[in-house]
Amino acid sequence: MNLPDSRKNEEALTKLLEESRKIRGVSLWKDAWRRLSRNRPAMASLVFLISLGLIAFLTPMLPLQSPLDKDLNNRRFLSPSFEPITMGSRDGLKFADGKLTSQLALFEAEIAAETAEALATQDPLKQAEQFKSIQDRIRVEHPFNQLWNQLGSVSFKMVQIRIAIFGDYAIPSIFGTDKLGRDLLARVFWGARVSLVVGLVATLVSLMIGVSYGAIAGYFGGWIDAAMMRIVDMLYSIPFIFVVIYLVTFLGEESVKAWLESYGIDQIMIFYIIIGAIYWLTMSRVVRGQVLSLRQEQFVESARTIGASPMRIVFRHLVPNVLGIVIVYLTLTIPAVMLFEAFLSFLGLGVAPPDVSWGLLLNDGVEALSSVKLFWWVVIFPGAALATTLFALNFLGDGLRDALDPKMKNR
Repeated sequence: MNLPDSRKNEEALTKLLEESRKIRGVSLWKDAWRRLSRNRPAMASLVFLISLGLIAFLTPMLPLQSPLDKDLNNRRFLSPSFEPITMGSRDGLKFADGKLTSQLALFEAEIAAETAEALATQDPLKQAEQFKSIQDRIRVEHPFNQLWNQLGSVSFKMVQIRIAIFGDYAIPSIFGTDKLGRDLLARVFWGARVSLVVGLVATLVSLMIGVSYGAIAGYFGGWIDAAMMRIVDMLYSIPFIFVVIYLVTFLGEESVKAWLESYGIDQIMIFYIIIGAIYWLTMSRVVRGQVLSLRQEQFVESARTIGASPMRIVFRHLVPNVLGIVIVYLTLTIPAVMLFEAFLSFLGLGVAPPDVSWGLLLNDGVEALSSVKLFWWVVIFPGAALATTLFALNFLGDGLRDALDPKMKNR
């Protein structure tokens, strides 16, 4: 080969190398996000769900009325209105000046005086009794505890911020009121907190059980896989609605409930776990099928060669490679769990008053329906909130399924 030809080849190779350096590979996750961002219904659903989650979290800070305060004499089945509301104005509350802020200031002054008196007491036993009396009084008589149910430490601080910002102002009853005169807008917002937490916690429980079970069965294969999957088949044959009804009824019995509460486990947490524990079966089958197709891949053989334990291979190498299908199935499981919770609450076996969820609101709404007079708002607004959220979750799930499909990469 002469010199000019070799020079031409060299220049062509240099040019090719320069062009290759400019090319940047796109990972599956980046490509999936690019395709998801072009899916308008999925992105609109994602924005809606993020906004809903933020609003649900910040609900104690919003200038809403009390979700628990009843007014049977004056506010039963009020249609949606824009009449201004002052927090603590109901006569039955007997708040100072008919305002929450005035009553709160008066109560805090009384507690401060009693605390100072207790601190001045020399007798340790008497002092302990005084402090216990103060705590009991706060638990029973605090204005917040009369308007909101069992506020946690974070929610309590958020309500304090709400009072500092908005004072006694509350949004009018634009969703109307229910059969006990409670504001429906506040109950829909507070119900969103419970319904969304049920969906997330129960789905995460099913995720942990289903992914672990399915991945282990798929990796080991053979008789272990066969035995584990036959257990799944047997569990599939059980009508879980009756199992859940039995467990919820049994755990709601007073002596069992008291025993669980002695360990810091309340009924609603048990409810979350029970629902999650019955939704893992399909997840385990989906993950098992994916792991069966991956366990003979080179990266698994390489991990075995360097001495990785089976559990390390399963959870550090195989499970991350099935996250795409798991995420898709997750977005489809959350609406199913929320709908199941709504169904149980509708039957009176789910979230128990004074807690509130969308399913419980729908149950109250159906009970309020009458052939004589139609109180449409008690069903329309909770039903619309639940239906919109379920639609958004399903649209997002469909979008993620298309975006994470490897066959559609770079399309």
